[in-house]
Amino acid sequence: MATWVPQPQGLQEILQTLRESTENQSPEVQRKNTEKLQTFTTIPDYSCYLVHIMAHITNEDDRVRAVAGLLLKNNAKTITKSPAEVVEYVKVTVLVAFRDRVKEVRDAAGQVIVTMMGSLEVVQWPEALMKLVEGLDSPDPIIKSGSFSVLEKACEDYPKKLDKDVNGQRPLDFMIPKFIQMADDPNSRIRSHAITSLSHFIAIQSQSLFANIDAYMACLFRRAADDNADVRRGVCSSLVLLLVARPDRLIPDMPSVAQFMLYTTQDKDENVALEACEFWLTFAEEPDLTPHLAPLVPELAPVLLKCMVYSEDDLAWLVGPEEDADVADRESDIKPRHYGGGKGHAMENSASEPQGGQKPKVSNALDDEDEFDDFDEEFDDDGSTEWNLRKCAAAALDILAVRFGDDLLKILLPHLNERLYSQDWLQKESAILALGAMAEGCIDAIEPHLPMIVPFLIETLNDQKPLVRSIACWTLGRYAHWCTNFETDEHRNRFFVPAMEGLLRMVLDSNKRVQEAGCSAFATLEEDAGSRLAPYLEPILRNLMYAFEKYQQKNLLILYDALGTLADAVGNELESPMFVGILMPPLIKRWETLADDDDDLIPLLECLSSITMATGHGFGPYAEAVFGRCVQIVHHSLLAWEEYHRNPELDEPDRPFLIVSLDLMSGLVQGLGGTVEVLIGRSNPPLLPLVGICLKHPQAPVRQSAYALIGDMAISCFGVLRMYVPTLMPEIISQIEPEPKFEFISASNNAAWSVGEIALRYGQDPEFNQFVQPLIGRLIPILLNVRSPKSLTENAAVTIGRIALVAPQPVAPYLDSFAQQWCQALWEIKDNEEKDSAFRGFCMLIQANPAGVSKHFVWFCNAVVKWKSPSPELRDMFNKILHGFKEMAGPQWSQQISTYPPPLQEALRAQYGV
Repeated sequence: MATWVPQPQGLQEILQTLRESTENQSPEVQRKNTEKLQTFTTIPDYSCYLVHIMAHITNEDDRVRAVAGLLLKNNAKTITKSPAEVVEYVKVTVLVAFRDRVKEVRDAAGQVIVTMMGSLEVVQWPEALMKLVEGLDSPDPIIKSGSFSVLEKACEDYPKKLDKDVNGQRPLDFMIPKFIQMADDPNSRIRSHAITSLSHFIAIQSQSLFANIDAYMACLFRRAADDNADVRRGVCSSLVLLLVARPDRLIPDMPSVAQFMLYTTQDKDENVALEACEFWLTFAEEPDLTPHLAPLVPELAPVLLKCMVYSEDDLAWLVGPEEDADVADRESDIKPRHYGGGKGHAMENSASEPQGGQKPKVSNALDDEDEFDDFDEEFDDDGSTEWNLRKCAAAALDILAVRFGDDLLKILLPHLNERLYSQDWLQKESAILALGAMAEGCIDAIEPHLPMIVPFLIETLNDQKPLVRSIACWTLGRYAHWCTNFETDEHRNRFFVPAMEGLLRMVLDSNKRVQEAGCSAFATLEEDAGSRLAPYLEPILRNLMYAFEKYQQKNLLILYDALGTLADAVGNELESPMFVGILMPPLIKRWETLADDDDDLIPLLECLSSITMATGHGFGPYAEAVFGRCVQIVHHSLLAWEEYHRNPELDEPDRPFLIVSLDLMSGLVQGLGGTVEVLIGRSNPPLLPLVGICLKHPQAPVRQSAYALIGDMAISCFGVLRMYVPTLMPEIISQIEPEPKFEFISASNNAAWSVGEIALRYGQDPEFNQFVQPLIGRLIPILLNVRSPKSLTENAAVTIGRIALVAPQPVAPYLDSFAQQWCQALWEIKDNEEKDSAFRGFCMLIQANPAGVSKHFVWFCNAVVKWKSPSPELRDMFNKILHGFKEMAGPQWSQQISTYPPPLQEALRAQYGV
C-alpha cells in the first residue's frame, strides 16, 4: 500500500507556484516561477506532490493539474531512482490519474507510465500492464483508446522487455491474440493501434507473435483494404518488416501480396504509398530474394516511374519565384551541417575503411545531419530533407538497376522515350530522374545510348522550368564519369566540354535550386575529370568566383565544396599567379568579414585547406595572416575546452573550429614546404605546445587532425618539430592501438603514419632508438590482431618498414613473428613512395636476420612479384635477397620453389631470374 501523505504547507506552496506559472505574467515573473519549480526537484518526494495534484486535487483548475502532469512527465526518468515510498505512491496514484476526465492529465499520466514501466520493467510493476490490458475491454472509448495508445508506445519503446516471463507467465501470450482480435474493432483508431503494436514484435522475432503467425497474417490480409489510411499504412509497414524477418511466410503468398503492394504504392494517401514503396526498396535490397522479385519487375518498374512524378504537395512546397537568386535564404532553408572529422591517412588504392585519403588530405567532413538513410542523400535532387515517395521510388529503381541491369532498361525504355519527349514537364522531369537513378546499375546497358542521352541532358539545361534544369544537372552529374573518360578529341568536344560548359552555366543560374544542383554536379565532374580540367581552369575559376559574389548562404556551402574539390582535382596546376589572383581575393574578402566563432567560417576553412595544398608557394602573400588566425582559433578553442572541464555546466565548446584550423595549417605546411618554418617560429602563442595539448584532446577527431599536422610538419619542416619530438612521442605511441574503438580508428591511423614520417627524418640518428621498442610493442600487435581495422594494419606495416629503414637492428629479432602478416598487409597497396620506403626497411630486416623470414619466404616472394616497377634501389635489394636465398638453399632451391603456385614460380623466373 502507498502510505505517503502530503504536508499541507508544502502542498500549498507547490500549488501556488503552479497557479502562478499558468497565469499571464511578465517574463521576469515567469523566470522566477521557473527557478522556484526547479528548486522543488531537490525535494525527495516532489514527484508524490505532483502526482497527488494530478489525481486527487480534482477541484483545482484543470490547467494547474495539467502543468503538474507535464512536470511529472519531464521528471519520469528519475522517479524510479527515488526512495521506495515515493516510487510506490507514484505507481499507485498515476494509474488513478490515467483515468482522469481531463485529457492533458491523462496524456501526461500515460507518458509517465510508459517511462516508469520501461525503467522498472514489467516484472516490478505488473499492475500497470494489467490495468492497461484491462482498459482494452472498457466500454468507455476514451479509456479504451488511451490504454491502447500507451500500450502501443510501450511496444515501440521496449518490445524485448515485454517479451519475457513475468511470474511464470508471458504477458505477450495473451496480449498478442488480444491485439489480433482488436485489429477488427469498429473504431479505426483501435485498429491502427493494434496493427502498429503488433508490428513492433516482428523485428525482435517474438515467439509469442510467431506462435500466432497464421492468425496474424490473416489479420493483415483482412485489413489490407481498410478504409482508414493509418490502418493501411500499418499493414504495409508490417509486411515490410515481415519481408525481412520472415520472408518464408510471405513468399508463398507473394502473388497476392505483390498485387496489393503494387496497388497500394499508388494509394491516394502519399504516406500509405510511401510505406508500400518501402516494401519494394526492402525487397530489392535483399539479394537472396532476387529470384522472387524478378517476375514482378515488368509490372513494378512502370509503377515506380509513375511514383517519381512530383505530387501536388511536393510542388506546393517547391514552387516559388523562378528567378530567386537575389532573395536571401531563410534560416529554415539551410540544412544543419556538422563537421565530422579532419584529415585521414590511409594507403592509396587499398580496400580500407573510409577513414583516410590517398596522401594527407582533408576529408569531406561537412555532412548533412538530416540523413534519413543513404538514399535520401543520394536522391536529394529537390533540396528537400524529407524522405518521400518520389525519393523512395528513385532509390528502389536504383537497386533494381543493380539487380536487373539490361532487363530493367528494356522494360522501361518505351516508357522513358514517351516521357522524355512529353509536353508535360512533370512527366519529362520524372523520366530524367529515372535516368539518373539507373545510372550506376544499368551503365553497361545505357552506355550505347549515352551519345544521345548526354546531348539531350545538356540541351535540357536550357529548359524553362527550374525543376527540369535542376534534375538535368543532377542526372548529368550521375553520368559525369562517362563524359570525362575520353580518349579522343571527338568525345572531348562532343560531350566533355559541352557538359562542363553547361553545368558552369547552371552554376550561375538565376534560380537557387538550379544553382545548387549545377554546383553539386560540377563538383562531381571535377572529381571524375581530375587533371583534365587544367586547360580550362581560367574560365572555370572566373565562373566559380562570380558565383561566389552571387550566391546566398545555403549555396555558398556547396560552392566551397566545389572549390575545394577543384583544388584536389588539379593540384599544383592552381599554383599559377594568374589563377591565385582570380581565386584568392574573393575568398580572403569573405575570410576577413567572418568572426572567429561564425559557423560560416568552418566550410571556408575547410575549402582553404585544399586550396593551400594546391596553390603551394602561390599562397605565400596570404599565408602569414591565415596561419596566425588559425593559431589564435586553436588557442581560444583550447582555452574554452579547459574552462568547460573546470565547469561542466557550461555549454560544450564546438570542436569544428579547432579541427578545421588544424587542417588548414596542415594544408599550409604541405603547400609552403620548408618556408613555413618562419610562420611557425613567429606564431604567438607558440604552435607546437598547442598541438601537444591537442594530442591529448578528449575528442578523437581533434587528435586525428593534430597527428596529421605532426606528420605533415615532419615532412616539410622537421627542423622546428625535432626538439619537441621527445615530449610528443609518448602521447603519439599511446594512440596506436591494435583494436581501437571505431571513432578512434582515424586518430590511430594518423598517429601510426606520423611516426613513420618522423622516423624517416631522423635517419640513422641514434636519438631515435629510444622510441623503437615502445613503437614496435604497439605496431606488431596491430599486424597480428585479425580484428585490427585494415587501414590501421596497412599503416602499421608501412611504419614498421620505415622504422626498420633507420633502425633495423632493434627490430630484426622480431621479424619471424610478423613477416607473413607484414607481407599480406602490403601486397594489395598501390606501388608508391611510402610502400617503397617500407619495403626497403623490410629488406634491411631480412639482411639483418635472414632466418626470421625463412618460414615465410613464399609470402615475401608473393609481395615482391606484385611490384610493377620498383625503384632501382628496391629492385636491387629484392634481387640480392632472392639470389642470396637461392645460394643458401643450394640444390634444395628447385624443390622449395616447386611448392609455390605456378604463377608465382613463373613471375620469379621472369622478373628476377630465380
